[in-house]
Amino acid sequence: MQIQDSVFIVTGGASGLGEATVRRLVDNGGKAVIADLNEARGAALVSELGDAVSFVKCDVTSDADGRAAVAAAQQLGVLRGVINCAGVGAPAKAVGRDGALPLDKFEFIIRINLIGTFNMIRLAAEAMQNGEPNDKGERGVFINTASVAAYDGQIGQPAYAASKAGVVGMTLPLAREFARAGMRVNTIAPGLFLTPMLESLPEDAQKSLGMQVPFPSRLGQPDEFAQLVQSIIENPMLNGETIRLDGAIRMAPK
Repeated sequence: MQIQDSVFIVTGGASGLGEATVRRLVDNGGKAVIADLNEARGAALVSELGDAVSFVKCDVTSDADGRAAVAAAQQLGVLRGVINCAGVGAPAKAVGRDGALPLDKFEFIIRINLIGTFNMIRLAAEAMQNGEPNDKGERGVFINTASVAAYDGQIGQPAYAASKAGVVGMTLPLAREFARAGMRVNTIAPGLFLTPMLESLPEDAQKSLGMQVPFPSRLGQPDEFAQLVQSIIENPMLNGETIRLDGAIRMAPK
């Protein structure tokens, strides 16, 4: 599928991996709806990137917000996919110093990372499945963001690892379901990337984390994530797959 003249929804598109993805889509002639809660940052990107993007304040777990993002995308042109980058992570053991982890904190992570991802897929797929396919029979592509924690979850990551493993787990069944409509589903499982959370750490801490990566021994750059997004969009044979993007790191227990 070509990015040129196609419209994509990018959740979490106002910063980090999502912002890099939005920029790459626009650089390649595409259009994007930035679906994010950060209104100030979203407005700044719209001002910078112009008519190729629009912003929708979006809680990915909300039916109404998800539908608003789909509607905004259809105003820009033909909606061809969703890149799900919105997510949260809050380290917490199942049983910590203060006792058992409150169930609502576990549910919060699952709701945003897993249910939010599914919510945006189901709403966009509903709109896309009846659209006109391109000359290769493609109607669109969904690209989700998991994490190496889906495979190498560390102590203190039961909620985060479970949410990302769920994203991995639904990739193939969704790809199989949507095949009849010419829509693909893939997932990227990043390792240690220079996202806003890691940018807040001291430089020495960033370098220390980067040295854990076998090669290249550094933190991943957001545009390297976006580069893989572009490859997935453009390669029609990539379907039903989760790709680790991690420099061969395998996370230690803690």
